[in-house]
Formats: sequence, C-alpha cells, structure tokens
Amino acid sequence: MKETLYIIKIGGNVIDDEVKLSLFLESFASLESRKILVHGGGKLATKLAEELGIVQKIVDGRRITDPETLKIVVMVYAGFINKNIVAQLQRFNCNAVGLCGSDGDAILAHKRNHPVIDYGLVGDVDIINTGFLKIFLEKNISIVFAPLTHDGKGQLLNTNADTIAQEMAVAMSSDYEVQLIYSFEKNGVLFDPEDDAAVIPSLNPAYYKELRAKEKIYAGMIPKLDNAFAALRSGVKKVIIGKAEKLKDLISGQSGTTIVNE
Repeated sequence: MKETLYIIKIGGNVIDDEVKLSLFLESFASLESRKILVHGGGKLATKLAEELGIVQKIVDGRRITDPETLKIVVMVYAGFINKNIVAQLQRFNCNAVGLCGSDGDAILAHKRNHPVIDYGLVGDVDIINTGFLKIFLEKNISIVFAPLTHDGKGQLLNTNADTIAQEMAVAMSSDYEVQLIYSFEKNGVLFDPEDDAAVIPSLNPAYYKELRAKEKIYAGMIPKLDNAFAALRSGVKKVIIGKAEKLKDLISGQSGTTIVNE
C-alpha cells in the first residue's frame, strides 16, 4: 500500500494575514504524513511592484511577467514569503526546506507560447524531478515550494502555483497516494462568491460543465477547478478545495468541496 502524501496549495488572502497563516501552518505542521506546501503570493508582489512604479498587467487571473516583474516575483515568492513560511514551520517543530523550481532542477519548464497573449516570462511545466523531492520527504523534511520554475538555460520563469501543485501531485502519484488540497480564504467552491455558506459539497465533471454554462462558477475559480479535474484524471487520489484555517476538516471531509471524477 502506498504511503499518503499531502500536496497543499496555500494562497489568496491567507498569505497576507499573519493570524490566518499561523493557524494554517500550525495545522499543516501537525499532519503526520509526508507533505509539500506550494504557496502563491501575488498580492504582495503586486503591492511591491506598485510601490516601485512597475505597472502590472493581469489577464484571466494570470500575471504578465516582464523582466522587471520577474525580479519582483522572485524576491517576494522565493524570498520573503517562502522563507517566512519555513521559519514559522520550524516554530511549530516541523522541519522544512524552502525551494523553487531551479533548486536541484526540481521543475523544468518552457516559456509559454500562447497564440494570442504574450504572457512574458511565464513557464509551463515539463518535468518534475520527483527523485530530488523524495530525498527530503524520505527524511521527513517537509517541502515549501515557491511558484517559480526554470528552463534549464538560465532563465527563471513565473509559474502558476495551482498548476505547480497539480503537476507535482500527478508526478508524485506513482510513488505515493496523493491528496491534493487547494486552500484559501473561502469555504470551498461556492454557488455565490459573496456567500461563504453557499458551498458546493461535491463537484463532478458534468455538474461543473452545467454550472459553468450557467455562469455560476466564479471566473477566478475556473483555472483551479480545471487543474483539479486534470489531477484526478492522471492518478491523484483525492482533490479538495476549501478554507485554509479548516485544514484538518478538509482532510476529514467535514468541510470544503470534494472534486470527484464521476
């Protein structure tokens, strides 16, 4: 029987809220299984860019990454946010290491080639170096992963954190029973984005298609759900979406939205 591996993506306003982040990290640290935390941090990057006078462009929830913006996201993602999370986990007696895609050749990617939109220095994942990640996991060292990859030719690439979590979950599923959790400030996938109690408890492809056709799915949730269904189709055991501070309830099925394939 395969060992359980939790791959948890943390994002949204939780990253910017010290109290919520601390509650989440305390729960994360207490998980006894092997675990990887993938984090975002776009709001802090946007704020710093604005303070430095660097104009930011967002298309369909994805950041256009010019060379100056890349410097900002590397400083914020792989710098402050990543190392702060690692430090907080150490406080909770969870030994952790902070990485990005260029460390140990962890994630090789290529610059996105979109037929209409030039996203700039944005990467789409090619290869996850599972052997490198397993070195840490097998020593019970949790991994905190910043959403940056590289192309093997010296170029760092900004890469969507939800996608990294999904690709990592798929790659690791050959060795582990992977549970992929997308955690943020909402209680789950909602019928109404303004009503946090309107949680959709379970979502399959047909129901998802129906809700999208009726424009009942918040636009910002669509890439996350696309990633979730792709992960299930590729061998990931379970995908859950919900509130970061309720991590243990998400894992036990008492909270959030469970994504199912049928």
